[in-house]
Amino acid sequence: MLHQPRPNAYLPFSVVDSHVAVSVVGLGYVGAVSTGCLASLGHRVIGVDVDPVKIACIREGRAPLHEAGLDAALTEGVAAGLIDATDDLEQAVRDTDVTFVSVGTPTAADGGCDLSHIVTVARRIGAALRSKDDYHVVVMRCSIPPGTTMSVMVPEIERTSGKVAGLDFGVAFNPEFLREGVAIADFHAPSKTVIGATDPRAAAVVARIYEPIDDKIIQTTIDVAETVKYVDNVWHAAKVTFANEIGRLCKPMGVDSHAVMDIFVQDTKLNLSPYYLKPGFAYGGSCLPKEVRAVTHLAAEMGVDLPMISNLDVSNRAQVDEAIAMVRRTGARRVAVLGLAFKQGTDDLRESPILDVIAALLAQGVEVVAHDAAVTAETRIEAQLSYVKHAAPGLRDLAPRLAGMLRADAADAVAGSDAVIVTHANDTYRKLVATLTQPVIDVARLFRSRAAQPLSVQGIGW
Repeated sequence: MLHQPRPNAYLPFSVVDSHVAVSVVGLGYVGAVSTGCLASLGHRVIGVDVDPVKIACIREGRAPLHEAGLDAALTEGVAAGLIDATDDLEQAVRDTDVTFVSVGTPTAADGGCDLSHIVTVARRIGAALRSKDDYHVVVMRCSIPPGTTMSVMVPEIERTSGKVAGLDFGVAFNPEFLREGVAIADFHAPSKTVIGATDPRAAAVVARIYEPIDDKIIQTTIDVAETVKYVDNVWHAAKVTFANEIGRLCKPMGVDSHAVMDIFVQDTKLNLSPYYLKPGFAYGGSCLPKEVRAVTHLAAEMGVDLPMISNLDVSNRAQVDEAIAMVRRTGARRVAVLGLAFKQGTDDLRESPILDVIAALLAQGVEVVAHDAAVTAETRIEAQLSYVKHAAPGLRDLAPRLAGMLRADAADAVAGSDAVIVTHANDTYRKLVATLTQPVIDVARLFRSRAAQPLSVQGIGW
């Protein structure tokens, strides 16, 4: 038996008031919390699920799961006439302006993402939109592989409804960043609100919902919004793993791991900040490679297994190898390198990853010329590279040859080259690269947007 929404409770927001009528499909953790919180902002909400127990709970103003504050939010919403629940998805869509989709996307047998619930819901939404004239916005809230919204959800809705996304109805991806246990507080004080949409109208409708709690809404593309959700969670997993490995390292030494990490997290300039968190080239210099090796060696001596830390250099080397492979694919026989030091504005060549690339290219018979504003014929190259004689013995052979590759002017370096590698982002290199037609491997992100990036330019991570 279908649980019908209460009659006349949900009219388009343009008719009733400035609030939006919302249907929430899937009354699990995210859906139930969203239902209570959206109602607390004054929006009318219909919760939709196939589980009669969840429907009954929501209708009665009771939380179908344990979450601090959720019972109160649902009780108040029902008492105010703002919350209802049903198993009739199509009617709920017809009676609302916006549909949030929060159904489960469990791991599939092959380790990927099971999208069967997404497909089922999309078809039923499409069936509802077929008989609805008003503009409707479908908002994905599930964790799904990037591209799923536009390649799976949208085609199913369009096929079933006979309508066109971005024209007849809007589609958005609005990832949630709610921590279980404090989800209500997180909703009302969000770390960020991200909206990816097919069109400006859809984005505006969704943004309108969140305006009372966030005045800095981030609007982007759907694929970026989908990816942000995955990246956030993988980063949190990386943080947990890193902290646990530090604990395993500290214990046999008798060091208080919590005291160490309490100090570590107080640094919000480097440790907990955007610094370093941009795709680019491999790490290098006199500190990071050496300390990673030292910690890995220390752990091995104590018999402590640190899979994440001990494989940092493996992943780092993969970045170097990919740069080499990108040059190889150009077929270049003469390569210009713009930027030699591991960090722009210094002449520090110690374990600069580009030197590994140069050494590999030379070994393959490729001619290399280079420019770096801070590295000149007077730079003590051999003295610096002797510092890494045990860490990177291959670079000792490069030291006496490097001075001969240097060019005083960047334009002279690229003249006659078949390909260019850029490791430093500065205006000199940016203006020069913009004039080039040969392939450019840019590991420094010279151009802030892909739209501004010349077609000849490619990065490892963009």
